[in-house]
Amino acid sequence: MRKKELILRLNGILLGEMPEYCDDAEHFDDSEDAQRRLLRSLMNLRPPAPLSDEYLTLQDELLGMERDERGVVEIRTLPGAAGGRILLWQGDITRLAADAIVNAANSDLLGCFHPCHGCIDNAIHSAAGLQLREECNVLMRAQGHPEPAGSIKITNAYNLPSRYVFHTVGPIVRGGLESHHREALARCYTACLEAAADLDLENIAFCCISTGEYGFPAKEAAGIAVRTVHDFLDHHPDIEHVVFDVFKDSDCAIYESILEAS
Repeated sequence: MRKKELILRLNGILLGEMPEYCDDAEHFDDSEDAQRRLLRSLMNLRPPAPLSDEYLTLQDELLGMERDERGVVEIRTLPGAAGGRILLWQGDITRLAADAIVNAANSDLLGCFHPCHGCIDNAIHSAAGLQLREECNVLMRAQGHPEPAGSIKITNAYNLPSRYVFHTVGPIVRGGLESHHREALARCYTACLEAAADLDLENIAFCCISTGEYGFPAKEAAGIAVRTVHDFLDHHPDIEHVVFDVFKDSDCAIYESILEAS
């Protein structure tokens, strides 16, 4: 099936579920790119609920096609992987064939509901598929309260090339940075690393937790991340690689400086 046909059929299914967005859908032209933006928007907006077999078959075919188009990146091919355990990579975390990738989630843990938003939470859920939101919903309904900062939940990765997604909620910094913010951020990294060790994973890839809309200063956050990972790896030789995945040039420069100094 051609890509555009998949997109149009998926849009039809989601608009059938959510007819309140039919008027908005009329503002998207008939091009493949515009219809794909509409699909991502509808996926972002759809509340958690069971998914039909038809939807899942079509969605997984499309997302698998797009995964192949983006290209899967193996951890062992990253610069420095042959000789080092801590790696820095600038790129799209949804391309990494890691044992686990870390998602900077919000306390509801259901992904980002803002259509086509640029946050990592939106990117991961959009590439994984709607099964990820539904699994997170099951976990959160069982828990019965928002996810606290510094803890994690583990889910399958679905259409991502990784095996697992570790969802962690970083601290929100509004105003001055305080010790409890630093401690909560360190707990995010430690909790993810402990889970990786418990699952006998060989590698894990971190995004920049809390440094976007949550307001944690990027340089200090990177310092906490690197120190926490160094300390953990000193006592856990079975984890072969920890990847710091960055997107912005400024974050890449920060991590390069800190890693060189360490």
